[in-house]
Amino acid sequence: MALAWCVVRRSGSKFASVCGGQVRSISTVVNRPSLALLKPSPLRPFVSRGFHNSTVVDDHQLSSEQTLLCEIDSEIKSAFQVNDVDSDEDTAPESLPFRIDDDGGETVTLTRDYEGEHIKVVVGMPRTYTTGDPNHGDDHEELKIPLIVNVTKKSGLSLEFRCAVSEDDIDIDGVFVNHSGDSSKDQLANEVSDFKNVNYDLEMAFYKYLDTRLEKSTLDFLYEYMTENRQYVLWLKDVEKFLEE
Repeated sequence: MALAWCVVRRSGSKFASVCGGQVRSISTVVNRPSLALLKPSPLRPFVSRGFHNSTVVDDHQLSSEQTLLCEIDSEIKSAFQVNDVDSDEDTAPESLPFRIDDDGGETVTLTRDYEGEHIKVVVGMPRTYTTGDPNHGDDHEELKIPLIVNVTKKSGLSLEFRCAVSEDDIDIDGVFVNHSGDSSKDQLANEVSDFKNVNYDLEMAFYKYLDTRLEKSTLDFLYEYMTENRQYVLWLKDVEKFLEE
């Protein structure tokens, strides 16, 4: 069961022409954790050296700044690429079809337009869930990512999926219809919705519907980004922001 994701929003910046490509971006945040907690990167030697005490801006200094900006830009772009997990060929990674807005808060938002629909995904922070039966000693903890997927038609009517993403799969916990501001209909739909009681064929049809909008390769990207790469990318964006001052 599967999912599809994020194109990165980059603001126009002074290094767009230097790096020779369209620049994309996510929002930056402050108060990062210690750099010692971030995963190793070829960029780390650049930030571990002290700055020269000089008020003169010469060609060498400009060149080193431009080089660092280009390397950061390349590193961020590569962080938002995915491989087609269903392909037998060793193809180059591609950019995700979603736009990602990440300001370092408690949620990450992804949006895209798909065949006349507007898809919005709100991703929460990873949580530890206990699965299995503790009474029989077969329970274990699993890290999952909660998310809400809204598929909205032009009329304003939307279908909402409440899900949890694990390392290998996605579980749909509930499906709701939002009636474009009609609170009475929304309340009734939420009260009677019970996805766990639908028959197997209908359940599989819902998963297939979601799969065409959120692919497996994006699901894998999402899990890795939220559990491993997010703090690293946000740190890169902070360094980039400093260099663009």
